[in-house]
Amino acid sequence: MSKKDLLDEQAYSLVMQDHQLSAAQAKLEQIDRVTNQINIELAQMLSETNQLISQSENLLETLDNDFLEIALSTNEEDFFIIEDDNYLYEEKSDSSPSQYSPISMLETFDFSNDLTWEEYQKALRSFQEQSNIIISDDPFNDLMSTSQKIALQKRIKEEFSLKNAQCDQYDYMIAGTCGLIGGLIDVLFVGIPGQSPLGNLTDEATNQAVRLFAKMNGWKGANEGKDPTDSAIGFLERKFKVNYDQRYGADVENFFKMSTRNHHIKNLAHSPDLSGLFFSLLDQFQNTATFVGIFDVFNEKGTKIGESSKLIRVNTDTFELQGTNLISKIYCGFINWLGHLFSDVAGSSGASTRGSGIPIPFYSLLQFADFGSFGQHRQSFATLAVRVFEAGYDFRHGMTMAIPVLITELLTRFMWSFKQKIYHQKSWFDCIPNANVPELRRMLLVSHGTLCIIDGMDAALKSAGEPIQFLLRTNLIGWTKFSMLALKEVHAVFNEGKLDIEAVDKYLEQEYRNLRLHF
Repeated sequence: MSKKDLLDEQAYSLVMQDHQLSAAQAKLEQIDRVTNQINIELAQMLSETNQLISQSENLLETLDNDFLEIALSTNEEDFFIIEDDNYLYEEKSDSSPSQYSPISMLETFDFSNDLTWEEYQKALRSFQEQSNIIISDDPFNDLMSTSQKIALQKRIKEEFSLKNAQCDQYDYMIAGTCGLIGGLIDVLFVGIPGQSPLGNLTDEATNQAVRLFAKMNGWKGANEGKDPTDSAIGFLERKFKVNYDQRYGADVENFFKMSTRNHHIKNLAHSPDLSGLFFSLLDQFQNTATFVGIFDVFNEKGTKIGESSKLIRVNTDTFELQGTNLISKIYCGFINWLGHLFSDVAGSSGASTRGSGIPIPFYSLLQFADFGSFGQHRQSFATLAVRVFEAGYDFRHGMTMAIPVLITELLTRFMWSFKQKIYHQKSWFDCIPNANVPELRRMLLVSHGTLCIIDGMDAALKSAGEPIQFLLRTNLIGWTKFSMLALKEVHAVFNEGKLDIEAVDKYLEQEYRNLRLHF
């Protein structure tokens, strides 16, 4: 059962319980009205009885036996008292006693604590049919009164609808300054792979992560005189062997060109993302290896007119994946994929230099962008992406590029919160830097846009028109972040006033978690 179905059933139960409560309340009101009517008539009868008693007592006191001549005449309907020639006359009421309509029993259904949730739902449905209770398709609609619906619509419009940003000049100045700081850090401390001050830090952090992961899997440390990172990489390569780690074109029957510098990007299973996990499991189960080959395209005259990317799958040696059933094999395949990525993320154990790491997440898919004609050899963008990776544009450099982007993001959010508290005098709760706030969303767009402008200008000036150098100096992480923010801003502008589904989903998920904590 999905979460939505469960919530609908819970809401349906509340509607039926509310109906039973309303029916019980109506029945109590009916009983109260009849009881009040009986009390009124009893009080009236008591008053009339007291009045008759009082009249009788007064009459007895004034009787004079000497002058009293009583004539008593009775029949079934009338009673007369005659004193002298004056008649005291009272006629019995012909009206019949008040009639009261019988009160029907309250409709209920059998319920016990032994009922399961499914049985309880079935009993409610049966009771609804027997009692002809009409419930709308949306049970939540029946749970709210008219005033609650109006209040909910107002809240949705204020909190969960897409709004255009209302930034002032200070917001744009703050955002631009934050982006400028991030851009300067990118230009001065990121640079190109292998020549980056921050890159040295991320390379060393990667080496430490590899050594730590190797220790967690049984590595005892390096022998005397041997580099510990190389030793850890060699240990992981032996422990997490895979069938798709071919390094040369000859290993795949020369279907396409491949070397140790680019085999990690050519093979899709080496990508540290969902696509890499998919192809890794697929290849481990089917004893295959999946690559992207880039081939030249010639016209009838033998002149190169472009390039074409193709997905190539080759059979490998028999590979036995551990595990006794499908679930255990998938788990072992995932661990094998993860361990092999750790063995490659810092380069190979025999590399004399920085070595070839693994691609930035989803970077391998750029090999399918076989368009354009760049450089002296008129290569497609897919080939340029491979050549840029060969120059060191890998996962480690991706972490380096993420540093100025992260600083820009955090600095912009902090300054927005600071301005909301100090300048606008808002509460701390209203100063939480939620990206769904229109003004903060616009400020993030401006700050990351400023970073990208500085990065692009630096890359254009220092590359002197060389495509490879331009791409090496381009901060792919920053441009990806800016593109996502731009798309979000364009969506908000063109859908202003419409429901923000993402914000509603986050709010409902949070409320659902809070409910689960209380029950």
